Amino acid sequence: MLATTGWTAVHRPDAGTSLRAAALAAWSTARIDGRSLPPADAPARTVARFFADLDATGRARLAETHPFVVGNLDGAPAALRYRANLRALEQAEQVEEARSRDVSLTPADRTTAGRRAHRFASLATPGRQILVFDPTGGGLVAEVFGDLDRASRVSVIVPGVDTDALTFERSQRRLTAPVGMAQSLYEAERAAAPDSRTAVIAWAGYVAPTGVGMDAATGRMAVDGAVRLGAFTASLPGDASVALFCHSYGSVVCGVAAHALPARVTDVVVAGSPGMRAGSAAELGTSARVWATRDSGDWIADVPHLEVGGLGHGADPVSPGFGARLLSSAGARLHTGYFEPGTGSLDNFAKIGTGAFGSVVCATGDDACRRGISGTDTD
Repeated sequence: MLATTGWTAVHRPDAGTSLRAAALAAWSTARIDGRSLPPADAPARTVARFFADLDATGRARLAETHPFVVGNLDGAPAALRYRANLRALEQAEQVEEARSRDVSLTPADRTTAGRRAHRFASLATPGRQILVFDPTGGGLVAEVFGDLDRASRVSVIVPGVDTDALTFERSQRRLTAPVGMAQSLYEAERAAAPDSRTAVIAWAGYVAPTGVGMDAATGRMAVDGAVRLGAFTASLPGDASVALFCHSYGSVVCGVAAHALPARVTDVVVAGSPGMRAGSAAELGTSARVWATRDSGDWIADVPHLEVGGLGHGADPVSPGFGARLLSSAGARLHTGYFEPGTGSLDNFAKIGTGAFGSVVCATGDDACRRGISGTDTD
């Protein structure tokens, strides 16, 4: 039995991998109106020019026939990506639903397939704006709240460990998942600045570590995540400024990405950070403002803030010597409470996300974190 189970685990292809691989193969040989399609990894500007030259019928045809590619194409119109990903989610749900009844799979695999089918059905609810969907492995997902095309400011949630398609949203402990965090921040931004044009993105667009083991203690997975984050932020439509809100291991991703982030990223905010793989904010090599906050009861404070032989993530971002702008997180509870309504942390996040820097509350009780910012009374 063990031998058979092991063979199944090794040799039976992941359903998401099969869907994505088949989609990429079909895309590479497809044509529309006699024209070749751009490579799936083409620069966003190349993709944008390609779709600008297509009429509405041609765009819709590609979204319908190649949803797993169009839905993830940086540079493709956001509304078209939403449409394509809705179709991709429906197809992926059907595949997982069939796998959940496949008696040749292990009971555990059937259970996982059923959970994935349920999650994909939820994500495919009409009205949701799914900007990224790749079912490969644990799955990559990103969802938009607000009007991304019209936004003048965009906030991006970068989550930490144990983030995949299944944990992208939760019914219980909703605010510990990327969707709940993003919804909470979007509502806070709308309340703080009702007339502002903002959008918030829950971005689970990288393969995150599982648990707090060796992967979480190194920067290996953050390196790939950083590349993806840089490309994602650079390809967002329009000329909106971008603020990153990086939680836990997500702050490692943001730290590794910092030096290569596009200039449109004006603020990097870390909460409950184990470190950013740098000795100071200056070492990050970014022109963005770097903010940091941590609740006094957050267990991450007990993690050694050092880096030795690739293990650990460097200096503590909330230490005075790091040089970050220190934010109040009054009312936040432990490691996962930073996006709870009514907390000082969420209130500060909303002010940064809407550009209201003059009213940000500093952890030090003075105006230290606001100094030097244009438009505030401390500039």
